Amino acid sequence: MSVPVFGQQEPKQSFADKLFFGGNLGLQFGNTTYIDVSPLVGYKVTEKFHAGLGATYIYESSKIRFTSGPTFRYETSHYGGRLFGRYYVWENLFAHAEYEYLNLGYPDPLYDPVTGQIEKIGITRQNINSIFIGGGYAQPIGPNAAFLIMALWNVNEGVYSPYVNPLFRFGIVAGF
Repeated sequence: MSVPVFGQQEPKQSFADKLFFGGNLGLQFGNTTYIDVSPLVGYKVTEKFHAGLGATYIYESSKIRFTSGPTFRYETSHYGGRLFGRYYVWENLFAHAEYEYLNLGYPDPLYDPVTGQIEKIGITRQNINSIFIGGGYAQPIGPNAAFLIMALWNVNEGVYSPYVNPLFRFGIVAGF
């Protein structure tokens, strides 16, 4: 004897339905100007696992005052990209892992060989690799959007790292 079984079938989502967009915007003004523009695009591999990539551009301008000399202003840019994975462990709580590559420009004092005094500030470039782990919370703010807050730890923080542990991020993601 056979018994027919009927079930509800989830409507199949298209590739575009599984995409989401977002990012971070950071602004600081005053003695130090810091502007961070970091867009991202992600894909919902499953309902619980999301992965994606993003770009980062940071503009920095600041003054440096040396104890034995004048004050110098410098400007620099940092740029790069990142890959991330996010797994929702319970409702809106998620674990997050990320790899980021940045080309970092940092101030480098240039000395006058005759006087031994600093004559100007140059910019030296350094490639930085960061690995972040942590977690966060996604607060829905509409049918296809959420506000995210994350706490991350840079597990290979180094001398030239532009981040101080822990790192807190706030952002918005939206799908269409």
